[in-house]
Amino acid sequence: MKRPASTPHVQRSLPGTDDVLRRTLSNGITVLARPNFNSPSVSISGYVVAGNLLDTDERLGLADFAASMLMRGTERRTFDQVFGALEEVGASLGYDSGAHSTTFGGRSLSEDLPLLLEVLSETLRMPTFPADEVEKLRAQLLTGLAIRAQDTGDMASLTFDKILFDGHPYSRPGDGYPETVQAITRADLTDFHGRFIGPNGMVLALVGGVQPQEAIEQVERTLGNWAVSDQAAVPELPPYQALAATTRRNHAIAGKSQSDIILGTAGPRRKDPEFMATSLGNSILGQFGMMGRIGDVVREKSGLAYYAHSSLSAGLGPGSWEVSAGVNPANVEKTIDLILVELRRFVGDGVTAEELADSQSNFIGRLPLSLESNAGVAGALANIERFDLGLDYYRTYADLVRSVSVDDVLTAARQYIDPERLAIAVAGP
Repeated sequence: MKRPASTPHVQRSLPGTDDVLRRTLSNGITVLARPNFNSPSVSISGYVVAGNLLDTDERLGLADFAASMLMRGTERRTFDQVFGALEEVGASLGYDSGAHSTTFGGRSLSEDLPLLLEVLSETLRMPTFPADEVEKLRAQLLTGLAIRAQDTGDMASLTFDKILFDGHPYSRPGDGYPETVQAITRADLTDFHGRFIGPNGMVLALVGGVQPQEAIEQVERTLGNWAVSDQAAVPELPPYQALAATTRRNHAIAGKSQSDIILGTAGPRRKDPEFMATSLGNSILGQFGMMGRIGDVVREKSGLAYYAHSSLSAGLGPGSWEVSAGVNPANVEKTIDLILVELRRFVGDGVTAEELADSQSNFIGRLPLSLESNAGVAGALANIERFDLGLDYYRTYADLVRSVSVDDVLTAARQYIDPERLAIAVAGP
């Protein structure tokens, strides 16, 4: 199959050093701005370095709880006033939490960017954690955890992480457990905010109908004087200990008609040199077309699964490379056996040149689609900064994808996938 060449027009449409302005403010906030005057709006995306790795075992879910409380009242606005101010101009803003950071994203018309940044600043710097809102949110979180406990997919994922990352912080669910969420107090929330949420290490990307220099000046006016003198440092991740042998756990949920299987191993970090080879390999294994080889063998040919695919997650720490399937409980063992056969073939024989070329073309072809919107570009810029990929990463992306060889994929597969040392989690009746 002929591989498409990236045209100069496509290259120029991708963000790069010539159209992204990057500045680090004196208080530690890094701002990235890119103009798009074809749009009357602006999207923002970013994060502060306060995530659930900071949670204690007794207060697991605290970072998630705190992130969800940021919009529920500030020193200047009540919960209703925060959302009313945004809705009045058709703007939006929201927070989420992960292992390493509390993330945010929002959008507004270009003319309303000052208001959007003002609400961002207020919710980051001066949330009040109203007692009544704390209890309302606690009830919602506990309801979510009760639903999670009855979801075979969620519980298989939770069990898989406990096996794969045993003894590592990644083994813990970021949303906690009912007893840990119940134990979190308003004082815990204010203490977490005061100690960990600050400007040092914060990243903010803005894309849309505003000049980059003007966008950065607006951020400077709104957030440039934010200072947290005793902002706590983020702890180092402990080393990951690989499994010594295949480990399997079953999580029983009575009354279910489906079992979910997750089977896999640790994967690379996002910055590791073999990331692209593993990503292309994962596409061939269980993503491309009808969910790759896994989907073809387990679902299409054998008819054993409602769904079957593989996925690769990679971040600042070790990721996971896993195969997931939803099956009739009677087909669990047959499905696991088939997946193991396919994994052994994958690490034994590798991939074909045609499979690799197809996946490379897919990766290159879908990149412009992911960057069509302001929000897509803003998120991409935030990730460039998070993983230190360089501002020209997307300009060189096609060459990076094409540089991966069949041997590279096989070497990476053998580096990470050992069919005799896998984590296997099954949740169902």
